[in-house]
Amino acid sequence: MVNDLISCDDHMDLGQLPADLWTTRLPAELRDRAPRIEERDGQAVWICDGKVWGTWGGKPPATGNQRPVKPLYNSFDRAGIYDQSARRPAIAELRLADMDRDGVRTQVIFGPIFQISTNDPVLRVACYRVYNDWLLEFCKAAPERLLGVPMLPETPDEATEELRRLAAKGGVKQVTLMIANINPKLDDPAWEKLWTALEETGIILSWHITVFVGNRDARAAGKAASVFENTKFFMANFLEPFVDLFAWGILERHPKLKIVIAEGGTGWLPWLVQELDYRHWRLWEAKEFWADKGGAQLETKPSELFKRQIWATFQEDPAAMALIPFFGDGHLLWASDYPHPDGVWPNSHTAIERQMKDLSFEMRRKLTHDNAAKLYGLS
Repeated sequence: MVNDLISCDDHMDLGQLPADLWTTRLPAELRDRAPRIEERDGQAVWICDGKVWGTWGGKPPATGNQRPVKPLYNSFDRAGIYDQSARRPAIAELRLADMDRDGVRTQVIFGPIFQISTNDPVLRVACYRVYNDWLLEFCKAAPERLLGVPMLPETPDEATEELRRLAAKGGVKQVTLMIANINPKLDDPAWEKLWTALEETGIILSWHITVFVGNRDARAAGKAASVFENTKFFMANFLEPFVDLFAWGILERHPKLKIVIAEGGTGWLPWLVQELDYRHWRLWEAKEFWADKGGAQLETKPSELFKRQIWATFQEDPAAMALIPFFGDGHLLWASDYPHPDGVWPNSHTAIERQMKDLSFEMRRKLTHDNAAKLYGLS
């Protein structure tokens, strides 16, 4: 296990992407509106249609290349790396070196959590496509070690079209859908085409936490309460769509559909699945009357569907260690969250020992390697 970890939630952020990613790759008719790097107040940032998407790490701020120690800028500060490119996660040899340093054999690489954002659906879909193609090219540097997770547009037709396009390219094991931003909601029949395509291609669907979704609470600005706002946004990210998977029979109708919930925590799941089982009991065994019980779409207990079709990642999560029996064999996946400051890189082995010290070697191996190897078809 020393150099054989599989991390199931790592990142490629906006700040690390090539400066010319969209200006050189978008269709000619969209290039004048392509996301590009501009300098604002001495800081290089991504700009699209006049909107700032986020900072870019390829050019130090005007004040120099000093990074604050508190709060952490990213995990490189924790590692004491100041003299190499801030874009190192997007430079294959540097990323692989960082993985070697941490004893990680394979990373599952999610895209920007400050998602690609434009109100023009045509431009947004085109930007997703460009990013996805670049990510898959990047991962060819070490296909068994770098597993890119392309991003799907948030509407049914466009998501399905992009999934089919990616499947035709080959080599894609998982895609992600920013579930907090989808339109329409999951109960809409328009999503059926995507569920069917996922089953037919065998590609895994994942949901990942989206940072700063929703409106900020002005009351919390400048106060300690602002630190906890992202926790509030958890509701929009996961809770409602998770229930919809069961309530609208999506998992029931599509038994081959596999879903990974990434960086969403684990402690909330047992209570929620327990509650879903109780509601299912009321629907069927308690003989309570509803005109339409959902027929075959709602026959299987939610806990059985959960253990058949849902996986969840964790990084340093003592609650997850207590919930191993709930998740069942193979459905809990360790992650380092490289290179984010709230992850555990480059101290993954220390973090694993800290939270798994009471587990057997065999269980540690499952959580940090075997479960992921089986899900992704790795050795």
